[in-house]
Amino acid sequence: MTKSQRSIDKSEVSIPLGIVVEKRDSDHPWADCIWMPVSVFLNAAPTVKWEKLRSSPGCIRYHAGTLLLTLHRKETEALRANLMLPVPELYVVLQEDEDPHAEFPYFAHAVTASAYDAQDMMDAGDDIVEKVAMPEVVAAFIQAFVEEHHVDQEFIKRKRDKLKLEDQKFGKTPIFSSVTKH
Repeated sequence: MTKSQRSIDKSEVSIPLGIVVEKRDSDHPWADCIWMPVSVFLNAAPTVKWEKLRSSPGCIRYHAGTLLLTLHRKETEALRANLMLPVPELYVVLQEDEDPHAEFPYFAHAVTASAYDAQDMMDAGDDIVEKVAMPEVVAAFIQAFVEEHHVDQEFIKRKRDKLKLEDQKFGKTPIFSSVTKH
């Protein structure tokens, strides 16, 4: 699908978000510091990476980069569930930089509003996945998208096969034979 087709059918829309990551000193004997996504913001410069925003003793906050929050029309159920939370959430993923000479050990990899997507990313194991509060403007953007694209899916209970114990199923020999030996 080309970019112009996406803008016509709008089944997928994106909004750029600045990712704020905090580097905090650690008391742990095996880690000097802790890296954690702490917030997102709108109107972020698209090319900025690791710009220092604020520092205090033992803590520095960076604009780690700008990522697109992309909404797909098939994910509206997950988006609706998120919007129903007392405080809607976004999930930010930091991935370890494999370059040993990199100035920063992580880079901003993804941002999503779907808890299902976040769970999939957590299952990978090595990434840092943290939830951050969703700004109200972003929640309104997602709400408008959901209202436009959500279609309730009727629950259809799967019917089980009627199994006769004497029938042969899945290439197995029947437990009971219909022919009785005397």
